[in-house]
Amino acid sequence: MSEEKFGRLGRTLQHGYNSMVTCDSNMMMDIGYQVMNKNDAIFFEEKGKETAYVILTGEVEISWEAHTEKMKRTSLFDENPYCLHVPSGVKVSIKALNDAEMLIQKTENDRNFTAKFYYPKDVQCDIFGKGQWGGCAERTVRTIFDYENAPYSNMVNGEIINKPGRWTSYIPHFHPQPEVYTYKFDKPQGFGGCFIGDDAFKIAHNSWCAVPGGQTHPQTAAPGYVMWYSWMIRHLPGNPWVKTRTDDSEHTWLLAEDVKIWPDK
Repeated sequence: MSEEKFGRLGRTLQHGYNSMVTCDSNMMMDIGYQVMNKNDAIFFEEKGKETAYVILTGEVEISWEAHTEKMKRTSLFDENPYCLHVPSGVKVSIKALNDAEMLIQKTENDRNFTAKFYYPKDVQCDIFGKGQWGGCAERTVRTIFDYENAPYSNMVNGEIINKPGRWTSYIPHFHPQPEVYTYKFDKPQGFGGCFIGDDAFKIAHNSWCAVPGGQTHPQTAAPGYVMWYSWMIRHLPGNPWVKTRTDDSEHTWLLAEDVKIWPDK
């Protein structure tokens, strides 16, 4: 198993920061879970890096510049997230009003832009794969920010809800920009499969995978378990991810209108 491609933090995260990947890796991003107990207070001021703070569970009060907002989330599976996205040098403080968990994504960016606070209503939410192949790849795709609404950013941040027994990131496709997935299930024993190029890995609660640019990366969840995962892409210099993908030519026959996926008798 290649730790550059796949990692597992364990079903129970540790209090504090739980790192997954770092900017000095080929993923070009710092990504981790911040686990907070009630009344914890933490402070950030990143020099040379933009940062996105996404609430996963619990409730926090987050402050930056002259602003203070609350983030609250009780269900990854049913609720869109709150997110704060700030440029380099902005001081951010987070106080946990209850036990809480945050996803933090950073990357190098020297552009100065106005910090943006995303409410759940601001998050684009789409259903992909509806009606295709008997619904086996139907999924919910949430996009917090990408090149369309945040062209000043070097990152993309979103979420996917993978229904039990179904597939996402399908048909298999690839793009040159690196991407990181982080996974959670509605039950801690939930599991699924992650395919990166020709390698296959078992997905578990609080596992993650790093997808190098140029490799296909379909995912699947086992029957009985709902899978949430965050998808985070790093734009390449002069080559941002603009919702373009290259489908694996072996599987493009599946995109034909009224395609038959059961052999004729």
